[in-house]
Amino acid sequence: MKSKAAVKRIIETLKGIYPDALCSLQYEKDYELLFAVRLSAQCTDARVNMVTPALFARFPTLQSFAQADPKEVGEYIHSCGFYNGKAKDLVNCAQMLLERFDGEVPSTMEELVSLPGVGRKTANLILGDVYKQPAYVCDTHCIRITGRLGLTDGSKDPLQVERQLRKVLPPKESSDFCHRMVLFGRDSCTARSPKCEGCPLQKDCDMGKAKQKQ
Repeated sequence: MKSKAAVKRIIETLKGIYPDALCSLQYEKDYELLFAVRLSAQCTDARVNMVTPALFARFPTLQSFAQADPKEVGEYIHSCGFYNGKAKDLVNCAQMLLERFDGEVPSTMEELVSLPGVGRKTANLILGDVYKQPAYVCDTHCIRITGRLGLTDGSKDPLQVERQLRKVLPPKESSDFCHRMVLFGRDSCTARSPKCEGCPLQKDCDMGKAKQKQ
């Protein structure tokens, strides 16, 4: 496992590259972020951002979502893939938010994962972005890059990665760090052809150091 000094260098380097560390999904209301994250499953954030303006204009309130026909919702989100299941989740989630949580997005992991279509990744993102709590969003970018860096043991299981990151990342840095993983994964540390040569994290990256020795 990485030393505290190496972890700090990685965090500070990424801060310098991506000072804002913003979620790329566009939203105005808390539940809109929740719904956008559900739509992003096996779909790009860019595609979701193309779909949600019309979707949220057609269903401008949580009440309108709760009363919506899932088939009509599906027509708006068709290009996101798996639209039938996602549409049902959005409608059912809106209904549960109104019935159980007075129309508010809940602020605990336990309550969030009780919602239709919401797993730990989504719940962590909501806790971090909406409620500014420590959050470890283990998406494909985070899982891939933290394994390459040696912050984790290379596990592909999101829960295992989350548990390992909780041991090495300072809680106050966790949410922003995971956002930076997404940005870094898109720009440099891609799945198939990572740009290891000249990478600013290479000296602290297990994979990068191994390549240097080849």
